Amino acid sequence: MEKEISFTGILSSNPKYNPDFFNWNKVKLRYCDGASFNGDTQDKDAQLEFRGQRIWSAAMEDLMSKGMSSAEQALLSGCSAGGLASILHCDEFRDLFPNKTKVKCLSDGGLFLDALDVSGGRSLRNLYRGVVDLQGVKQNLPRTCTDRLGPRLDPKLCFFPQNSIASIRTPLFLLNAAYDSWQIQVSLAPPSADPQGYWHECTLNYTKCNSSQIQFLQDFRSQMLNVIKYFSKSNRNGLFINSCFAHCQSERQDTWFSDDSPRIGGQPIAIAVGNWYFDRAVVKAIDCPYPCDKTCHNLIFK
Repeated sequence: MEKEISFTGILSSNPKYNPDFFNWNKVKLRYCDGASFNGDTQDKDAQLEFRGQRIWSAAMEDLMSKGMSSAEQALLSGCSAGGLASILHCDEFRDLFPNKTKVKCLSDGGLFLDALDVSGGRSLRNLYRGVVDLQGVKQNLPRTCTDRLGPRLDPKLCFFPQNSIASIRTPLFLLNAAYDSWQIQVSLAPPSADPQGYWHECTLNYTKCNSSQIQFLQDFRSQMLNVIKYFSKSNRNGLFINSCFAHCQSERQDTWFSDDSPRIGGQPIAIAVGNWYFDRAVVKAIDCPYPCDKTCHNLIFK
């Protein structure tokens, strides 16, 4: 891990680049457990220990003792695996504070979908089941989700946000690219599902996708919009789903708030999140489908 990192985007202390949260106390909790701070088991024979949940709890206890307990406002955010952690730990984070404290959660790039891959299989579901089993995650998944699924459905599916977001009590904001570049590479078209390499160029550079591949990605976008329908009915929750080929947009300055940052309806991500957090407006920003958005900062992998 790097000894130092720059705090940019939502972590920036410069009001020019982070107008709503620049003067907040900000902490980045380094991620290393492999299960979004939810694992808690060990395999003595293999000399493996997974302690993500205990790391989370210890970090929260330490922060509360250093002054976070007296916060008037708090926001739990994260991107990618941290975005998933922000969802799965959202209510747990809310419960640390008294009722008078304004507490909300922001998930950036954490809306991982239980979607069919290009071979018709479920690559990400198989991966996630392995993570849940290996790390003893099931016991730490939100009870509001596992109790609802019950024996009828596999409670491990609660590791997918689509099955838990609607039952989270705390206001939650979902920031996600409709064509999430990580999910395209790892969930939709990993080499295991594409042994002939038909999707290889497309996953590295969206401009190399042919019309049938673009249609597959449009169907993925439609699935994403479908799974957030019930979640979006609550005005407490917020959305910014842009039609970009990207992954994680809140901690990068160019995508969070800059002269040419991505916008929906003329509004950049930083302003949308700030309006939602401070209750200045109901924010349900959903982009039109690719290729309509010319403000995207699309990722192209070399």
